[in-house]
Amino acid sequence: MTSPIIDASGIVKDYGAARALHGVSLQIGTGEFVALVGPSGCGKTTLLKILAGFEEPTDGRLEIQGVDMRGVPAASRPTRMVFQKLALFPHKTVAENIGFSLKLQKVEKGQADSRIRAMLDLMHLKPDYLERYPAQLSGGEQQRVALARALVSQPGVLLLDEPMSALDAKLKKSLQAELKKLHRELGTSFVLVTHDLEEAMMLADRICVMRSGHVVQVGTPTDIYYRPANMFVAGFIGETNFLPVTATASSVGMDVVSPLVAAGKTSIAPEHVSPSLSANGTALLVRPETIRFVKGDAAPGEWLLDGQVEEYFIKGASTQYRIRIRGLDAAVIMDLPGSIVLPAVVGEAVRIGFDPAQAFLLSE
Repeated sequence: MTSPIIDASGIVKDYGAARALHGVSLQIGTGEFVALVGPSGCGKTTLLKILAGFEEPTDGRLEIQGVDMRGVPAASRPTRMVFQKLALFPHKTVAENIGFSLKLQKVEKGQADSRIRAMLDLMHLKPDYLERYPAQLSGGEQQRVALARALVSQPGVLLLDEPMSALDAKLKKSLQAELKKLHRELGTSFVLVTHDLEEAMMLADRICVMRSGHVVQVGTPTDIYYRPANMFVAGFIGETNFLPVTATASSVGMDVVSPLVAAGKTSIAPEHVSPSLSANGTALLVRPETIRFVKGDAAPGEWLLDGQVEEYFIKGASTQYRIRIRGLDAAVIMDLPGSIVLPAVVGEAVRIGFDPAQAFLLSE
């Protein structure tokens, strides 16, 4: 990591008798994009508000740019926040909304006007928008104004509280791409709270997965997706399959055997084994995109499962199949490239296979 711009250590937050954060520690590097994800009530928005200065921690220490933030109000912090509901001033023009923080800082008018216009260009908004009011803008345009207002004061950290949750799917995709480009161009640290796991995977350099006020795992999108810390993270980030296996230590990692696969035995390399693996109750994580239909000879080392097509879903670029396997409670999920010709139909007996070297061994 680059030098941390944010260093949160042992952050505790109590609301009366209820504890929202249980000693959360997290470092965010200068210029890094970090996404906070987790189920509702896990504490991610509470943590964001503490970073912004809208909430004070009950215990713990927060430093931003090497300065202790205890008692420092939101307006005096090197952070700015874009809210879920944007919170634009309806009675102020676009120019007045963007320049609001500059006015509070008593920035000279000529310099303020120059920075406002620079933000307008950065957000791909036309100059005549400066005299418009928020109600005269589309949802995407309002989103850009909110971003411009947060960035015009050149903060060290931009905090984003689900800012695109209310947008339609196509506009959201467009703004996600612009946000990624904006982060790269500015070099500002971004911290994003989102329920959209695909959004977190697309945008973030690292993802922080939270559960019940605890940090469960922090890692790159690849680490979180392919090397999750436990079954909660594996199931929370994307759809997946868990096959029951037994595992014993060997000279090359772990020897794994599955009761669902005839003569299914393989060795799993250490980099594909969870560090927190327990002796009992192991499962093999198999991502849907690594599974294929086998209609001829199997590939060397491939594990094969016989089952029946329960359902399929056409998604355009991909087709998802759910295969019922005898002895397995949940259907196996497969994601195949989209095709005008379906490889199998509902009720058809099929054989599927995957390379166990692409799987990941973790504790149940």
